Amino acid sequence: MILSSTVYLSSPLGTLRLSGSDAGLAAVGFLDESVAATAAAAVPRCLRAAADQLRAYFGRELRDFDLLYDVARGTDFQRQVWLALTTVGYGRTASYLELARQLGNPGAVRAVGAANGQNPLGIVWPCHRIIGASGQLTGYAGGLWRKQGLLALEQPATQTELF
Repeated sequence: MILSSTVYLSSPLGTLRLSGSDAGLAAVGFLDESVAATAAAAVPRCLRAAADQLRAYFGRELRDFDLLYDVARGTDFQRQVWLALTTVGYGRTASYLELARQLGNPGAVRAVGAANGQNPLGIVWPCHRIIGASGQLTGYAGGLWRKQGLLALEQPATQTELF
């Protein structure tokens, strides 16, 4: 039996909730309220690795996550979109239309947007890098201010400072 755990991690953009088990990371999301960070001793190995990598990401020491995932939800289409998110490199953005085209379905822009909004692994599967075709920032489950913060974090330190 695999037991699921939840870990809380402080970040410059608020508290993160990480969920998963020894099988892998299942969810990463922002909380609007502050919660005390979880003691490392009580954390499954995969969640400890996720927390360490997220700290490194926020410290501008990590660009690509290397974790085990245990995401059981999502339709086939949603999973295709979530996988496509990982092709948008650190410090770059893509539009919903570009993602739809990449998936071979340019008419599915709204469906791509909906799937993006259901991404269970925010930051790790970088849905914050997806913007409107005009270059405008559009919805983000953690709030547009966090999307702006994540995009700013991924720019060269000499160009913009987040903290």
